[in-house]
Amino acid sequence: MHVLGIVGAGATTLCDRLAAQLDGRVATVESLPESATEPESTDSAAAAYGLSPDGNWVGTGDDRDLDDLLDDLSAEYDYALLSGFPDARVPTVALAGADAANVVAEAETAESADVASLAAEIDSHEPHVTLETLVERAKADPLEVYAGAIATFTGRVRAKESEDDDPTLSLEFEKYDGVAESKMAAISAELEERDGVLRVLMHHRVGVIGDGEDIVFVVVLAGHRREAFRTVEDGIDRLKDEVPIFKKETTTDEEFWVHDR
Repeated sequence: MHVLGIVGAGATTLCDRLAAQLDGRVATVESLPESATEPESTDSAAAAYGLSPDGNWVGTGDDRDLDDLLDDLSAEYDYALLSGFPDARVPTVALAGADAANVVAEAETAESADVASLAAEIDSHEPHVTLETLVERAKADPLEVYAGAIATFTGRVRAKESEDDDPTLSLEFEKYDGVAESKMAAISAELEERDGVLRVLMHHRVGVIGDGEDIVFVVVLAGHRREAFRTVEDGIDRLKDEVPIFKKETTTDEEFWVHDR
């Protein structure tokens, strides 16, 4: 799922204009004032939803931050447009000079913004991918009728290897654009040549990833569990050994590129 934030006066208007330009399922998320975020539910429920007979729904709740919400949306939508989240770790359009953490484009007003250019801009950035995204993609594969197993691997940021270690606060990953994706695609294609292996999907996140957050996913669709398990293990081993991705580690005591050591 590709994500773009918009901040400044008219952000919601530009979200609507851009949503009409994008080819795929689009979710829009608007930042609400504190007074509007309380769930309209009983005291015993963390969330409340309204659903109409034709499938339209609305919901309120108190158990999600923005990252959690994007994780939930990523398996179902092709795009997410965020209105009014200046601190979000996503590519962001600033209207009328509005401040934001990661500005990639600017416009004077929502009406004057070039939505065709912004549609191309959103597609040029790293998508938001979760394990569920890849699992749903595997389930939608034409070959899934022959599958009796889906095996997965998730790599995450580990705070410590032993009790005496300085805690790891975050890892930062960089990769050569196009090269890493091409190598992962080649590894997946080779693993799919094995008997009983129907589809192999991989994704490695880039940027700063905090302690406890997910880094990398491998999903294997296979006829039976044994080839699924073997291929998941071989897939992550080959990804770590062969794909050019560089890692910087930040602990409570120091910061260093791992390959320098």
